[in-house]
Amino acid sequence: MDKEERKIINQGQEDEMEIYGYHLSRWKLAIVSLGVICTGGFLLLLLYWMPEWRVKATCVRAAIKDCEVVLLRTTDEFKIWFCAKIRFLSLETHPFSSPKSVSDKLSNGRAVCLIENPTEENRHEISKCSQTESQQIRYFTHHSIKYFWNDNIHNFDFLKKLLYGINEIAVKVPSVFKLLIKEVLNPFYIFQLFSVILWSTDEYYYYALAIVVMSIVSIVSSLYSIRKQYVMLHDMVATHSTVRVSVCRVNEEIEEIFSTDLVPGDVMVIPLNGIIMPCDAVLINGTCIVNESMLTGESVPVTKTNLPNPSVDVKGKGDELYNPETHKRHTLFCGTTVIQTRFYTGELVKAIVVRTGFNTSKGQLVRSILYPKPTDFKLYRDAYLFLLCLVAVAGIGFIYTIVNSILNEVEVGIIIIESLDIITITVPPALPAAMTAGIVYAQRRLKKIGIFCISPQRINICGQLNLVCFDKTGTLTEDGLDLWGIQRVENTRFLLPEENVCNEMLVKSQFVACMATCHSLTKIEGVLSGDPLDLKMFEAIGWILEEATEEETALHNRIMPTVVRPPKQLLPESTPAGNQEMELFELPAIYEIGIVRQFPFSSALQRMSVVARVLGDKKMDAYMKGAPEVIASLCKPETVPVDFQKVLEDFTKQGFRVIALAHRKLESKLTWHKVQNISRDAIENNMDFMGLIIMQNKLKQETPAVLEDLHKANIRTVMVTGDNMLTAVSVARDCGMILPQDKVIIAEALPPKDGKVAKINWHYADSLTQCRHSSAIDSEDIPVKLVHDSLEDLQMTRYHFAMNGKSFSVILEHFQDLVPKLMLHGTVFARMAPDQKTQLIEALQNVDYFVGMCGDGANDCGALKRAHGGISLSELEASVASPFTSKTPSISCVPNLIREGRAALITSFCVFKFMALYSIIQYFSVTLLYSILSNLGDFQFLFIDLAIILVVVFTMSLNPAWKELVPQRPPSGLISGALLFSVLSQIIISIGFQSLGFFWVKQQPWYEVWHPESDACNTTRSLLWNSSHVDNETELDEHNIQNYENTTVFFISSFQYLIVAIAFSKGKPFRQPCYKNYFFVFSVIFLYTFILFIMLYPVAYVDQVLEIVCVPYQWRITMLIIVLVNAFVSVTVENFFLDMVLWKVVFNRDKQGEYRFSTAQPPQESVDRWGKCCLSWVLGCRKKMPKAKYMYLAQELLVDPEWPPKPQTTTEAKALVKENGSCQIITIT
Repeated sequence: MDKEERKIINQGQEDEMEIYGYHLSRWKLAIVSLGVICTGGFLLLLLYWMPEWRVKATCVRAAIKDCEVVLLRTTDEFKIWFCAKIRFLSLETHPFSSPKSVSDKLSNGRAVCLIENPTEENRHEISKCSQTESQQIRYFTHHSIKYFWNDNIHNFDFLKKLLYGINEIAVKVPSVFKLLIKEVLNPFYIFQLFSVILWSTDEYYYYALAIVVMSIVSIVSSLYSIRKQYVMLHDMVATHSTVRVSVCRVNEEIEEIFSTDLVPGDVMVIPLNGIIMPCDAVLINGTCIVNESMLTGESVPVTKTNLPNPSVDVKGKGDELYNPETHKRHTLFCGTTVIQTRFYTGELVKAIVVRTGFNTSKGQLVRSILYPKPTDFKLYRDAYLFLLCLVAVAGIGFIYTIVNSILNEVEVGIIIIESLDIITITVPPALPAAMTAGIVYAQRRLKKIGIFCISPQRINICGQLNLVCFDKTGTLTEDGLDLWGIQRVENTRFLLPEENVCNEMLVKSQFVACMATCHSLTKIEGVLSGDPLDLKMFEAIGWILEEATEEETALHNRIMPTVVRPPKQLLPESTPAGNQEMELFELPAIYEIGIVRQFPFSSALQRMSVVARVLGDKKMDAYMKGAPEVIASLCKPETVPVDFQKVLEDFTKQGFRVIALAHRKLESKLTWHKVQNISRDAIENNMDFMGLIIMQNKLKQETPAVLEDLHKANIRTVMVTGDNMLTAVSVARDCGMILPQDKVIIAEALPPKDGKVAKINWHYADSLTQCRHSSAIDSEDIPVKLVHDSLEDLQMTRYHFAMNGKSFSVILEHFQDLVPKLMLHGTVFARMAPDQKTQLIEALQNVDYFVGMCGDGANDCGALKRAHGGISLSELEASVASPFTSKTPSISCVPNLIREGRAALITSFCVFKFMALYSIIQYFSVTLLYSILSNLGDFQFLFIDLAIILVVVFTMSLNPAWKELVPQRPPSGLISGALLFSVLSQIIISIGFQSLGFFWVKQQPWYEVWHPESDACNTTRSLLWNSSHVDNETELDEHNIQNYENTTVFFISSFQYLIVAIAFSKGKPFRQPCYKNYFFVFSVIFLYTFILFIMLYPVAYVDQVLEIVCVPYQWRITMLIIVLVNAFVSVTVENFFLDMVLWKVVFNRDKQGEYRFSTAQPPQESVDRWGKCCLSWVLGCRKKMPKAKYMYLAQELLVDPEWPPKPQTTTEAKALVKENGSCQIITIT
């Protein structure tokens, strides 16, 4: 395809796609129609499954701006194709009479033309709309989002910028008929339909009927499940569709409309009693208390303040443009619940609608559920590859059957039927359902222990996790912080630490006033609620918070701010006076502080501030709290103690969480109304440093034990937190993430400045910090796998990198070549913003780690979604913040999830191997019988497929997970030495013993072509059976089912299915032993007993139904011996040779978290005795480069004398070097 004819839409976003234009071609369409008729509709099905083939077969390439059909392809690793038809929308009237208009209404209540960022290009577009009386808009719809053709950029863009439509997240529940057609057109059911028609043609009615019944049950079950999900999703999103809302019009009138009529630009009035937001809107007036648990899983209410007015700094540069992510503290997101509102001077709480419908935050989440991104997992790719191999095997059998039948002069009709029958036998129809059984059972077990899953396919992927990132506060440590003490500053010097803040000496100090006002606490139904840190801080001073009621605000018709006051017992007692002077005397004793303006805490800024006024003061005060380094940088340098850094390090090294406070008096000319419009930057500068608050954040009781289990299982652990770096390092040592003797290398990266290149300063933290918690772990008990051992048995001490968010961003931008090395040893990432956490997850995945993330769901949403297995600690049963949600607020859910993931993964492997062997065993049975123009009987097929296969598949998947994590990790794909050896060895064994029985029976002295009256039994039972089975000699078996070969093959193959089921039912180390799976044990014993009974003691009715012939008792014993030897060989090869030799060798080479050289290599020597050139390759023991990037990198770093960097050294980035049109940054030390 020409590059000129390809466009990119949603560039740089997760749903980025390539787009190609096509015109419908009549002559191509005619040829395709003819092909559909000639193929009986099969070509139409093929084109239905392959949209790119459909477009290319019926259309010709065209310019995108003039095309009739567009072909879309995602730019990710999946390269999924979609097609969409271009549609036209006519606008007869245009609402924009001037560029100042934001939105207006058409007659149908919809709005057009909102330009989010008014540029000259957009104004030109608006003027084009207003100058033309009628215009056609070309657009297409993809995944519920409309895209229109933009002449300015010569590409398709979001239609939301021109025409919004109804504010509706429409999740239509498809009709049962529509779902049925879509389900039936699945390739799996089309293959089933083909098989049923084929079997019916061959008069296999019973088996065909059984398959029809199974398919109907499967389709009905699938339809019920899919429709139930649609109904649940529809009910979840339909709550805001019929809400009545109030909007402000141009003439200041308030109009009530339905929420479906809201469009971007509407000014919405937030009611006092709250509302479930029907759109995304930015607050422009007032304050709201919002519950965002639906989005984040965080149950603590969040305070939303109005968006600051645009301002221009001294350089003439204005504020940044509004962005929902950057300004999320001012944005009310769709689906969240507004609990309370606060308004000023009689003004209403107003918000401007910025996004509607599927463009809202809730709409995007619904789209992610409706159109989930495919799961990229090697198991599924290998499964499809293995199916192709089975198809190839079926092709061989297909050709063999045709040739053999022609040589035996079989009729053409029978040749066609039997040849096609081979294909239906080789590709097992129950494979898709069997593969998902283990996941379904694992999901049920997870639900029982309080872990809920909204993406079941990720359970298997969790079995591969070899690195887990943890948030600190609320995840590794307790949610609540305890106030350890304060350390105030007077005359630029630190005073001694003080434990008691609630005393008369400090009650009127600016320090306590800052603690009392600088927070986002509010009262909900009379209970103080807000951030746990703010709650602890406010409770420590013992003050009282009062908020104005709705009646008080209406009565005074003026601003009624939140007021805080100390308890009466802390205030000095007043001296009694006369009644007339009492009021004048007591007035000064009243000490209250009103919170006039609040700038909420921002993760990006790492601070918050308020503007407050003490009752009776003429000037207002600004208070600020936040990260000590940030607060100190915004204070006057002369107010910051010279030993600030040393004092801060002393506290953080001990694991305390430190918060700095600052204050300044505002100018008297700054009025109340001006404060409401002042920018944050105008307040948060030139402050006076007041001191530190020291908070103690204790480890959760179970944290050290869980991390120890993960380390013993060779699973790396990483801390990602917004806290101070030294505090994070201390907590990492306390919980065992970093051992006492390990070195911690702090990477301090500085961006380019004043013409100087970016650089990294390396310095080592104290390696033997005393652990504070008694729960600290003995270093000898935990084998740390973060760094990979060398031949010299670790010439240097294990080391870990630690860095803050700013350094991480600089390294990502200017030191790309160092990023993989730092990811290999990075353990502590502090002061990380939410987007930086997501970038860290991506960087770890780029070096082939399977990454898990465990957080509280508040600031970790992006990272939780990006990780292979994201676990949100939330009280909600299901949260859209992450694939997994644990109701237990403990990291103990992490090893439980990994254990269940490993069990589900091993179950998938076991089931897949069993289904493959079932397919091959039955395929070979039929092939052997075809050689004598025979086949398995209808009821024999039925007994095998229903009584044996389905029962075994769904019971062998019930094994629960092993009780503890082990260092081994199951393979991620089917194409591995161990699994291939397992499958191939069992295939050879099964084929060998089946062939032995087939050919040996022909060598028996009693063997001859079977006839009802001349069988080999010569018993009364046989004669009675023969006379009842056949009335006369003319009713012979026209399909030649009843013969000695058929009976022998049937019995041996029936036992073989059970033998391989037992051999493949793996237990330890990933699942409980199969003998604890009571349903499986009972099923296997029952089936073994039944088959053995009818083989040794024939029952006339059973033999008649299964079309089994009578054979001498001696041959029955011989078949039993063959089966016993087969069982012994199969179990020995699978569970002894494979597990004790091959499996251990593979795991010894592929331990997760470490990759070491082995000079002795004892497994290699023991295996090579059987042939170096043969088994050495199968066992995967040959020296080869590791597949995972992090393993290869670890190998390189072992022999790199320059790594890790030496202490007190600097690494500088070279200038950008262009190479073949691309830029690369090279670092020098």
